[in-house]
Amino acid sequence: MTEVSIETVKEFFVDLQERIVGTFEELDSVGKFLEEAYDSPNGGFAQPRVLTNGDLFEKAAVQFSYSVGDRLPSAATERHPNLANCPFRATAISVIVHPRNPHVPTTHLNLRMFLVEAQEPTWFFGGGFDLTPYIPFEEDTRFWHEQARAVCGSDARYVEMKENCDQYFYLPHRGETRGVGGIFFDDFNADGFNDCFKFVKAVGETFLRAYTTIVKRRAHLKWTSEEEEWMLIRRGRYAEFNLAIDRGTKYGMQSGRRIESVLASLPPRVIWLYQHELLVSEKLANLTSKLQPGIDWLGIVDNSVDKS
Repeated sequence: MTEVSIETVKEFFVDLQERIVGTFEELDSVGKFLEEAYDSPNGGFAQPRVLTNGDLFEKAAVQFSYSVGDRLPSAATERHPNLANCPFRATAISVIVHPRNPHVPTTHLNLRMFLVEAQEPTWFFGGGFDLTPYIPFEEDTRFWHEQARAVCGSDARYVEMKENCDQYFYLPHRGETRGVGGIFFDDFNADGFNDCFKFVKAVGETFLRAYTTIVKRRAHLKWTSEEEEWMLIRRGRYAEFNLAIDRGTKYGMQSGRRIESVLASLPPRVIWLYQHELLVSEKLANLTSKLQPGIDWLGIVDNSVDKS
């Protein structure tokens, strides 16, 4: 029987955090991440890494955490009521980037593992990555989804995880998705620990490679005041999702994590204009037509359906 090792997952997440921080500092060339470390209750610990006021990145957070608790927070048991009140250990890495240049998209990565000490010990992975552009470049969106399809290994898995992403990162009060999506998975354990962990590692590597490619494509582009105002308005949608809907934010608050770390995903600047009628160019306005669930970016949905 394969041994389930949360320690091995922790080691990978710490290493991935270091490599993402190094890559982002190299891309920015000016900004440096503040390095912190602190203990949390019951033997847990966290390593927040936050960059602010960089040349390229207005804010970037690359957070690692390891939690030990007497019982799972309610945000983690909504889908697992049978695990309520069970002791647990959890480890996670979370990445959020808010670029200064509206041509460079915001992005998000989260990878996590739970090990629950129930009557029968239970473990599962979760996570994924998504992209939130402000100025739409269809070739970037297609590339992002090509990378997501590649790491999934099959059309069927990609379509399932893409649909999960579309459904989760949806703002019902706005009638739109937070961005152009990616992949998202929860309760991931059916393939056994080794294969599941191999997939999670590949997701982290793919995220870093794919986002770096897009940043290098767009970071040199100049932007207008109109485009910056549009970015700040769209950032408002991002803040709305994180504060009103996101399970990770709720989990962080319920588990007693330091609030500075929990809210590090929020953008540094954002505007809400009452009854605004921003006269944006056709290129910018075209973005909102892309913020809907179910868009087949790669033209493979029909090919993924089992018609037997």
